[in-house]
Amino acid sequence: MTMYWQTLWGRLTCFQVDAKLKQMKTRPRVAVIGGGITGLAAAHRLLELSPHLSVKLFDAGARLGGVLQTERHNGYLVELSADNFITNVPWGIDLCRRLGLEEQLLRTRESQRRASVVRRGKLAPVPLGFQLLAPSRLWPVVRSPLLSWRGKLRLLCEPLIRRRRDTTDESLASFARRRLGREAFERIVQPLVAGIYTADAERLSMAAALPRFVEMERQSGSLVRAAWQSRNRDGADAAGARYGLFVAPRDGMSSLVEALWRRLDQHGVERGGRVNELARVGERWEVKAGDQSESLDAVILALPAHAAAELLRRVSAELSGGLAEIPYAGSAIVVAAYDRRQIDGELDGFGFVVPAMERRPILAASYSSGKFDGRAPAGRVLIRVFLGGAEHPEQLDLDDAALVELAQANLAELLGVRGAAELTRVVRWPLSMPQYHVGHLGLVDRIERLAAAWPSLALAGNAYHGVGVPNCIHSGEQAAERILATIPKSQL
Repeated sequence: MTMYWQTLWGRLTCFQVDAKLKQMKTRPRVAVIGGGITGLAAAHRLLELSPHLSVKLFDAGARLGGVLQTERHNGYLVELSADNFITNVPWGIDLCRRLGLEEQLLRTRESQRRASVVRRGKLAPVPLGFQLLAPSRLWPVVRSPLLSWRGKLRLLCEPLIRRRRDTTDESLASFARRRLGREAFERIVQPLVAGIYTADAERLSMAAALPRFVEMERQSGSLVRAAWQSRNRDGADAAGARYGLFVAPRDGMSSLVEALWRRLDQHGVERGGRVNELARVGERWEVKAGDQSESLDAVILALPAHAAAELLRRVSAELSGGLAEIPYAGSAIVVAAYDRRQIDGELDGFGFVVPAMERRPILAASYSSGKFDGRAPAGRVLIRVFLGGAEHPEQLDLDDAALVELAQANLAELLGVRGAAELTRVVRWPLSMPQYHVGHLGLVDRIERLAAAWPSLALAGNAYHGVGVPNCIHSGEQAAERILATIPKSQL
């Protein structure tokens, strides 16, 4: 009898092993190429919705997270790219909630929720209620030293300007000059928007980058009128509240990356290195990384458009060519830490932006230690200075010493900084920011129609429908959902 049960148990065990091996062989395999926040969010969503899926994450770097990097130096918490994300769209905060990070999110210091603009070597606050292109309050504009009386009168006439009937795309520069006047554009709008997109305002697409303001003009006929209506409807100053919408993980942006990888690692996600080739072989995809080739059912390309274009050359010259048409700009960040006693000026707000007409070599500066707690030791100040962008691409070729010198010289002039920083860190991000030029939405529509020929291929990233961490997360999650929709439910 004992032998009987042992034999039966052995057969059952073999049956279970064979079933498991068969299941592993038939499980759909998906490659996520790109280990930045977009790719990580895509891989996480795949397994969140289908835990038994086989996912492999490929990335060229030694570390995951792409541009999201947090470092610690002598009590300073240093972010090397984005240092926060906005919560007026749900995708970032929702992901943090699902990862158990929501309780670790810090809000910006309420006393510092404002920004300044450089005018003739001095800092002046952005008028209260000014929402990039739309003032919700007029008295702060009248009092502002940023505009001359001629510029103020022109801006106050904005409700009298006829709405544009033409529905074709328009540049930021054209839109802002038409609605608000040249001076308001050059002194306020251009530097505020450049601080977000590092873009040339003469080429930046309103429809792609700032569609909300296009819709405000279309519906209300006036940006000022629309901003007033929004303020009265919401019972609050939307622009003043905007600075309170930003949050950051207590331990830095890398903690979001680490939480995602922990979750993926729990699901047994494998990691691969740089992908050299991508090819379509029959009904499957062949991914070559190093000297290893793998056959997969589906692929998510969570890469910059120019990198995706390179991998897709053998798949579709037309799709590759479309992706290559999306231009990119790079930037450099100089991080500088000081004893507060080295700074004569006030450090009001989150930082300042620099109009192009000021002809300074820096784009903006952010007071990291003023925005969030825990970024600098007591009595110390941490500042990040931004250079490069579409207007100064040559600056990325300067060596570290030259970039530090440019940053410190401008901080000395504008903030009264005395002496050298006690800590500096320089980081360059070449070809990191897609440029949404006029016609961008049409180009993306063409790219997406070409990509639709391969339902098991999904493109994701900030090159298409929005920059910023929440948009990258959303793009990755949408790509995952598109791929899952192509896999028979019986295989999930």
